[in-house]
Amino acid sequence: MQQQPHPTNPTTPDAPATPDTPDTPDIPTTPDTLEDLLTTALRLPGPRTSGTPRTLLGLAGPPGAGKSVLARALVQAADDRLGPGTAAYVPLDGFHLSNAQLRRLALTDRKGSPPSFDAHGYAALLARIAAAPPHDIYVPDYDRTLHEPVAARHTVHPHCRLVVTEGNYLALDAPGWREARARLHALWYVHAPDDLRERRLHSRHLGNGSSPEQTTARITGNDRPNGEAVKASRPHCDRVVLAPPLG
Repeated sequence: MQQQPHPTNPTTPDAPATPDTPDTPDIPTTPDTLEDLLTTALRLPGPRTSGTPRTLLGLAGPPGAGKSVLARALVQAADDRLGPGTAAYVPLDGFHLSNAQLRRLALTDRKGSPPSFDAHGYAALLARIAAAPPHDIYVPDYDRTLHEPVAARHTVHPHCRLVVTEGNYLALDAPGWREARARLHALWYVHAPDDLRERRLHSRHLGNGSSPEQTTARITGNDRPNGEAVKASRPHCDRVVLAPPLG
């Protein structure tokens, strides 16, 4: 895979995050409820209204915004409401390049940045899912213990009605990402204040075995500039949501 160009981003690695204040017009001031978000997701264009076999909903947002927690909660709530296998979870993190490929491409220190993902592979998986073949589709994920992508952790069953996929760069206007976005019936931007996101990232990195010094360096040198690139892509999303407290 060829390295994709990093999107233009005026933020330098050590620069502070550009604040996203609650009075920005498209950011709601109160969290949505999980029930309301699920009801909206189930009413999106899909099997009954667009002729497609199933609905694909994307969740974009910067690191630590709560995308994966919300995506998993929506899938579980859909299964609880309509039966097991009604919904499926598809994380972009399964398309991290392996550590061997990152070393080959000199991207080890920028793990988690746009060129460190197989965006075209992700778009191809979404195309397979959208086609709804009469068999299970296996979905990769990222293992935070192994620090590597792993195959077949999740499954999209043939009767699946709603697919919730999430990742930082789903709204990025760049090769591979555009093709992935074209497969989605809707793309929501998950907002969280920068200070909350960075507290979550601090806890995550420490929990994954990083030292305090490594954690600080990763947030300032990688997570923060990645987050600025993601925030710049927010206008490409259909709506902004404040995720409800989900633990």
